Amino acid sequence: MNAGLTELDANYRQFSLACGAELAVDLLPRRGTVALVFRMLSGIADEPDELGGLAHIVETTLSKGTERFDGRALADAFDALGAQWSTASGRQSTMARVVCLPEFVLEVVDLVAEMIRRPTFPDDACQVAVELARQDLKSVEDDPAEVCRIMIQRLTLGPRFGRDTLGTPESLARIAPEAVRAHWRRTFHSGRLQIAAAGPIDADALAARVERGFAGLGDPRRAGRAAADYTFVPRREHREKDLKQQQIAITLPGARRDEPDYPVEQVMIAVLSGGMSGRLFTEVREKLGLVYWVSAWHEQPRGSGIIHVRASSTPERCDQTFRTLLREIERLGEDLTDEEVQRARNTLTSHMLTQDDLTRARAAALSEDLFYFERPMPPAEKLAAVERVTRGDVEAHARGLRPELACVATFGPAAVT
Repeated sequence: MNAGLTELDANYRQFSLACGAELAVDLLPRRGTVALVFRMLSGIADEPDELGGLAHIVETTLSKGTERFDGRALADAFDALGAQWSTASGRQSTMARVVCLPEFVLEVVDLVAEMIRRPTFPDDACQVAVELARQDLKSVEDDPAEVCRIMIQRLTLGPRFGRDTLGTPESLARIAPEAVRAHWRRTFHSGRLQIAAAGPIDADALAARVERGFAGLGDPRRAGRAAADYTFVPRREHREKDLKQQQIAITLPGARRDEPDYPVEQVMIAVLSGGMSGRLFTEVREKLGLVYWVSAWHEQPRGSGIIHVRASSTPERCDQTFRTLLREIERLGEDLTDEEVQRARNTLTSHMLTQDDLTRARAAALSEDLFYFERPMPPAEKLAAVERVTRGDVEAHARGLRPELACVATFGPAAVT
């Protein structure tokens, strides 16, 4: 076992609170800051079909006014505590993230509870949020890579679960302030709330403050924990536009986060795209000169997994690039070396022992643990799983992939044949 994490054998406390919220604390007594993630299990998946973009509007207007504060006063209250904070929305979650000094943790919880429990969603703030979303949608057309991302997302995940966070111009036009408030009332409940915290924390005091802050927020019964509602069906889509570059996106079914093959897939992805030694960079870009950029990664909606391969090429080399990308996936099951697997494991281990050990990253990882496993997973457990991966494991996983059944999106002058 490699050592190096400041607190490799983590010490956790986990609470199922009477208010309905889940709380997990990663106790890191030698840290100088505290990081918290408040995850409400409500996102794109909970939007009405005709109101795409609504979850994003709710998220961006949560902080624009509460029963106690207007938007400016709430921001000032966070600033007075020296707290760095942000919000984000996605397919299955809406999150608030905060980093602060240990002495201000309980006051920060009070402010986040005020923001989540008592938002007023002022009419003008809702209207501004919708207008900003419209402008963001317009700007997408100037970013070919972003257009291709939206295409492959919808192609892979379907018209509902794969809709873009921003919605569409038509759906945004239907979002009125009352729809924003109604969506919050319908989906923001303490039974959907997961809170992760990392740092030098009094866990019992934090649990008591969370209980006080979120008691009475809607329904305390567990909800929002269903698997992602989509079926992977091989499809192809091309959108033609006169561009100098050709965007290519490929997806394949991947491992779920809670499957034994997940760390195997982590290593496989690192072999493909783990820096300048990754196969995609060395084979597709450096040796053949087919692409401006190329990358592979995976994501895990709850209950499923998706492998992504993306590249930017030229229209003339679109077909050759596409075939080469698929061939590189197939070759993982044919000529993988022990050295490549060791290098991939080293890359993942190094990341775990450095970037993943930051307090902010520890809280984020703990939040994901609650989301996928409903329990903390110590860094040592994750590290051991990666270190157990062998070349045979990766080869077997790669041979189980079916590149001919991929979803494929292309944006530019050429379509793949």
